[in-house]
Order: sequence, then structure tokens, then C-alpha cells
Amino acid sequence: MKIVVHSRPVNPLPTLTAATCAWTREIEVTDADSETRRLLIPQERALVVYIDKQEVVTLMTLGQRPELLVLGYLYTQGLIDDAAEVESISVDWDVSAAAVRLHRAPEALAERLAHRIVTTGCGQGSVLADTIDRLKPAAAGATIAHDTLCDLFDQLRRQPSVHRDAGSVHGTALARGGAILFFVEDVGRHNAVDTIAGWMLMNRQGGADKLLVTTGRLTSEMVQKAARLAIPIVASRNGVTAMGHELAERLNLTLIGRASGQRYIVYTGADRVQR
Repeated sequence: MKIVVHSRPVNPLPTLTAATCAWTREIEVTDADSETRRLLIPQERALVVYIDKQEVVTLMTLGQRPELLVLGYLYTQGLIDDAAEVESISVDWDVSAAAVRLHRAPEALAERLAHRIVTTGCGQGSVLADTIDRLKPAAAGATIAHDTLCDLFDQLRRQPSVHRDAGSVHGTALARGGAILFFVEDVGRHNAVDTIAGWMLMNRQGGADKLLVTTGRLTSEMVQKAARLAIPIVASRNGVTAMGHELAERLNLTLIGRASGQRYIVYTGADRVQR
């Protein structure tokens, strides 16, 4: 008798649902000339995340790729170190909840969640208090050519987007060289980066040869998420905060902001930008 052994794959990826929802809603408005017309505005939804039935966080999101958002959030907050630690993520918009099942619960989960810092701004985020202490400086070696950088911003501008139709959201792209690998929008710029983190985990992509291109301002929260992903270059059409600048210098990241056309400001790590 022949015995067939079915072995489990090494480091299996989690099972994800593919929950969908409407990203915009049409409303009636009155303009400055007292004319009534209809236009689109983005939807903003609350997504309550549970890990093994324990409530972790409520994410305010557009809902483009909610499963990737949750997976990326767990990673950037240091609650997991690999996608293989997650058994499944199930999103149900009828109850506005994401259920995460782990193969093994992280140590001292309740204690870590008790020291959560709530951040303000678009989409309101949260950062676990010890997350920054766990970050490592970015490796040297990555560079970006001036022409490539300007072309990436042009590509970002030309992406089909909710912002173009309805405004009020941030777009962020993951790029390698001059090619955009993944693009997502959300009401919070940090949510967009977390969604990119989820995509990277599911596609087994490292960050050393990548860069982030975003429309959002570069705060300390954005910098720490890029550092967690080992992405050395972050570029934005917006500006940089003092804490974001200080953290980028400490973590050896290149921050580029105020980009428009062929012009931009390199706030830190100018040696990575090649003219």
C-alpha cells in the first residue's frame, strides 16, 4: 500500500478574505454662486480589529484593501514579525470588524496594547509606545536618480484615483527603480503605508531596494513605518515635521518633500539622490 504524506508548506501565508465596499458616496452641495449640484465624497469607515477575539484598535479607513491594511498594521506595530505568524484575517463590513487568527498569540499582548499612543491627524492612528525603540537604521547603498524621482511623482499624479474623483484622501505608492509596484489610497496616510506593508508581506518583498512615494506629510509615524519596512527613501509632495526629520536622521533615512515638477527638497540623506 502506497502512503502519501501531505506536508504543510514552509512559512505558509495567511488566508485573507477579499471584502469590498463602496469608496465614494454622492451628495448634494451648494457652491459659492448658490448653485446646487451633486458630487462625490470619499467614504470613511471604522474597522475594529480583533486578535483572537481581543479588541486591538479601530482603524478609520477608506477600505480599499482592508485585509492588507490589518496585516500591515500588525507588522509595523511589531505585533508580528512575519506574515506566516498569521493564520487568517477575515473582514466583514456588515459588522465593521476584522478578525485576526494567529498561530500563536504574541507575548504580553495585553501589556503592549496598554501602552498605546493615539496620534491625531488624517484618519487618526495609533503607535505602540515601544515601537520606535525596536527600529534599526536603514542600510546604506540605495540611491535614486533625479529624473527617476521626478518621473515617479508624475506617475503618482496620473494614477486612477479616488482623490481625482472625490478628493480628501492620500495616495501612496511602493516603487522599485522607476516602476510603481503597488498603489493605494486611504483617508489616513499611515493607513496607506500599512496597506503597502501588508502587500509586501504577502508578496515576500523586502524594502532595501524600494522607496515610498506619497502625497501625505512626513511625520514621525510615517518615518517609523518606513524604517520598520527597511525602506531607505521616502518622498512626498507634502512637507516634513520636526519629529519626522529628527527620527529620519537617527534612522539614516532619506526624506524628500515639497515635490512639484522638477523641484523638491531633500531634508535628510542627500547622498542617496543622484543628479
